[in-house]
Amino acid sequence: MSFEKIGFIGLGLIGGSIAKTLKRLYPGVRLYATSGHLSTVTAAYAEHTIENNELLDMETIAGCDLIFLCTPVQKNIEYLRALKPFIQPGTIITDVGSTKSDIHAAVIEEDMEQYFIGGHPMTGSEQTGYASASDYLLENAYYILTPTKAVPSEKVEELTALVQSMDAITLVLDYKLHDYATATISHVPHIIAYNLVNLVKQLDDENETMKTIAAGGFKDITRIASSSPVMWENICLSNSEQILKVLDLYIQSLEKTREKIVEKKGSDLLDYFQSAKDYRDSFSIQKSGLIKQIYEVYVDLIDEAGGIATIATLLASNNISIKNIGIIHNREYENGVLRLELYDNDGLEKSIQLLKKHHYVIYER
Repeated sequence: MSFEKIGFIGLGLIGGSIAKTLKRLYPGVRLYATSGHLSTVTAAYAEHTIENNELLDMETIAGCDLIFLCTPVQKNIEYLRALKPFIQPGTIITDVGSTKSDIHAAVIEEDMEQYFIGGHPMTGSEQTGYASASDYLLENAYYILTPTKAVPSEKVEELTALVQSMDAITLVLDYKLHDYATATISHVPHIIAYNLVNLVKQLDDENETMKTIAAGGFKDITRIASSSPVMWENICLSNSEQILKVLDLYIQSLEKTREKIVEKKGSDLLDYFQSAKDYRDSFSIQKSGLIKQIYEVYVDLIDEAGGIATIATLLASNNISIKNIGIIHNREYENGVLRLELYDNDGLEKSIQLLKKHHYVIYER
């Protein structure tokens, strides 16, 4: 590994998980961290994850080869500016924020483009803080990198290789494309979910009839409304331009669908719904290109001892071979689920049918 000293500003769930993973993979690497709480630093030191057992100033952190900014976006910008007077040639600064435009704007404003590669590990958990960090949290998670135009290409390659060594799946994107894409596939869907839940709350009667009969479809589409309200407030404010752009397009789409219903254009509605179904069904089939083909399915675990063994035995007894297996925590699911990777599409389809037959809840991609 080309990075010998790595610094962390913020050591919560994501920062702590990256630090723990790097220490597991590279025992000789020297990791340093500072945090809003001394107890976080002392806990990481006690576990031999980092070298220091006290809070560090920005000048000390700036002496590292690679620096992870692992606090909320606006705080990351404050730390970026605090690092500027001390940053050394060749040092790389990256972040883990879920929106990129604000911090890239700050990087440009501070003339620090040669030092910065934005990062977004698309993983997480319902838990927070260093105590919940895991040295396997990034495994099989998408990790998007948004390098500036001025950062040396070899530094992008070095950071990409480091991320991939943690078994994450890297994508290199322009930061504006990142924010537009995440606004479309993550941010606006969360806003829609929150609005649907609040609409039902407002329309429900005193007997809570709607809440009582809310079943699979409604719960599936609004499950993400159980995410952290504070986090989504911050995301909406930091990615407002892209969110508003996509929201306007979604509202236009709703208005067109409303017109079809008003005019009772059944065939138009059928075509529209069929188009959506066909596209959604294609999500579980990875095509050739940037990402290799993966045959995977996610399964809710029954809360009992030996739950993983039961599933593995069930598949094995039906001559279905598992290529990879593991428990996944990320923002897409409320709790941990079991990720199963099969060798081919035939094994995938047989697994899905078999698990559904035995009443397991399946999430397909």
